[in-house]
Formats: sequence, C-alpha cells, structure tokens
Amino acid sequence: MKMVVSSVRIFNSLKPPSASLTAYSTVHSRSPSSLDCNFCRLKGGFVSSSISGSCQLRAIVRDKGKRTEDHPLVGDSTDKVDENQVMEPERDFAGTSYVPVYVMLPLDVIDMKCELVDPEGLLDQLRILRSVNVDGVMVDCWWGIVEAHTSQLYNWSGYKRLFQIVRDLGLKLQVVMSFHECGGNVGDNVHIPLPQWIREIGESNPDIYFTDREGKRNPECLTWGIDKERVLKGRTAVEVYFDYMRSFRVEFDEFFVDGVISEIEVGLGPCGELRYPSYPAKHGWRYPGIGEFQCYDKYLMKSLSKAAEIRGHSFWARGPDNAGSYNSTPHETGFFRDGGDYDSYYGRFFLNWYSQVLVDHGDRVLALANLAFEGTCIAAKGAECCMGCFHTGCQ
Repeated sequence: MKMVVSSVRIFNSLKPPSASLTAYSTVHSRSPSSLDCNFCRLKGGFVSSSISGSCQLRAIVRDKGKRTEDHPLVGDSTDKVDENQVMEPERDFAGTSYVPVYVMLPLDVIDMKCELVDPEGLLDQLRILRSVNVDGVMVDCWWGIVEAHTSQLYNWSGYKRLFQIVRDLGLKLQVVMSFHECGGNVGDNVHIPLPQWIREIGESNPDIYFTDREGKRNPECLTWGIDKERVLKGRTAVEVYFDYMRSFRVEFDEFFVDGVISEIEVGLGPCGELRYPSYPAKHGWRYPGIGEFQCYDKYLMKSLSKAAEIRGHSFWARGPDNAGSYNSTPHETGFFRDGGDYDSYYGRFFLNWYSQVLVDHGDRVLALANLAFEGTCIAAKGAECCMGCFHTGCQ
C-alpha cells in the first residue's frame, strides 16, 4: 500500500473578515496494483479545506525542484507593511515544493438549467482571487445538470461561459466529473439529483441504486452492480460515464489545448468518493455508528452468488446476518467484534468480494477516464472500503 501525505497552511485574507484561505492535511492511499491510471496528483499529494463555508481550497504539490519563492503566495515575506498591522506567524517554505492553490467554487454556481448564476458577482470574486495570486478554481460538472433530461443529450452552456470567464482572468481550472447527487451531505446547501431520465429508470427498476439489508434504496449514485449491465437505455453505467467524459473533452477541447484545464477529478461514488454509501443520514445513521453493507440490489447479489459458486460454497451467496445496524458499534455485533465472523472463512470471502467490487469499479472508470482525457492529470478521492468499520488482519 502506497501512502502520500502533504500538509500546508496558507494565510491570506480575501475579503476581511469573512473569507480566508486555510489548507489542512489530507491522506490518500492506494494500491500500486490498481487505480494506476494517470495520477499526476496522487504522486505528489494534495490538501483540502474550506473558504467561507461554501467554497473549498485545495493545493497540490508538484515535482521537487521548483523552489517556493518562485510563487507569490509562499515566497519572500519582506514586503513593506504598516507597523501596526498584525501579521500571521511567518512560515518558511524554503526548499519545499511549489504549492499551487485552487479555490473551489460554490456548488450552485451553475443552476439546473445549466446557466451561470450571478456572473457579475462571480466575476468580482474571481478578480479578488486573481489579485492574491491564486492559481485557479475548482468546479463540479454535475451529471444531473448536463445530461438532465435525455440520454446522451448534453448541455454544457453554463459551464462554457464560466470557463471563458476563468480563462480571460488568467486562472486555471480543476474540473470534477460529478456522477452523484448533491444534497443531504455535510456542507451541501443545494440539491442536484441524478438525471431525470435515470430517476425514471429507477422508478421501474430501483435495483440500479445501492440497497441495504432491509431493502432501503439510496439514490445518491448508481450501484456498481450495473457497471457492466445494459440497463440504462441500452448502455452500461461505465459507458454512460465514458460518453459523458468524452463529450466534455470534445466540447472543451480549446481549454485543454491552451492548458486552462489543468486537472480532471473523476467521481467514483457517493460524494464523489470511491466508497460505498454505508452511512447515509437519510437512513438514520449517526456518528459514530458503523454503518451497513450496501450490496443487496439484485445485480450485486448476482455477482456475490457467482463468486460463491466459483469458490464452491453456493451457500455463501448472502450478506452477513450479524453485522448490526447503522448505529451499532463493532463490539455489539457478532461479525465485527474481536474474534467475530469477519475472520471466518465466510467472513474473509465476503469482505474480499465486497472490497474487490469497489476496486474493480475504480479501475474501470479511471481506465476510461484515462482514455477520454489522455495527457491530462487525473485525480480521484478514496475513502473506506466497506462499512464505517472494516478491519481485518489481512485488509
């Protein structure tokens, strides 16, 4: 397992006293045998944080060799200041890697009609960012907005206007391919559902969504069980994702050629993260509950049955019946307690299958992203493998 960590704290007051940029450390890990596409950022590490509650700052660490004093944000701090001005403690970045700074735009910068919201106000904010030498901005391209009503009919109009403004100001873009629902999570102040045509399919076939043991569906994103099932108007889920990414690449070719788009982040699950939706607040989960397994749609259960048959134990084609509920603690369950069933032959089989489904999904989508965005840095967000709590001696 390869792990990269980067940490930096950046001062800067953009609009006193309500807005400030501060970066905090984030850990990303991955197996060298998988998710091994065009990961420019993961080789260097990155940092995430927030600005004014609704925006986020993100910094990436480039290759060693560029000294930080080459960049205005982290260079020499000997500018003349008023003697009475209160200064932040100086942090010496001499000898460290250059740290570009990207500020995440509000989630609702583009409305459901794919129109730019308050372009004049946004322009003023972007000018402020430019004045303090921020490198660029990060923005979600929501699947539920762009391909909202009809399969393979894409509307990029609002994003095109936004990107033109960003380019004219000399800023760069990190763009997120967001294939999940926005709303109901921490920090979400808007609601952007999955495309209407997807939700219509879900009304007649709710198994396209992740499902818990009691049969509750989670429409936040599509189950990985349909990655290779042609249930989306003749297309598989990964084909839908690829067609969307390819349309984006063609539509915004000039921004790639000019280097305005510096990076693409690919959404891989709920909140854009490579994880199961194991702890949804809408289903009653509260911290620090362990969550529940989300493999009870018919497509993932078919995959589990096939895996069990290959192992010669067809009766293993079931989820654990003693793994507790959303708000259980590990020691309360027969599955996760010390010496519990997680460490039995069946438990190891199930957990290996469950985590491999996650890895395979990441491999598939990132491989196609690498094809669609060849030559561009690709990033992804990862989280836990299974429920809120999953630890075994071999995982």
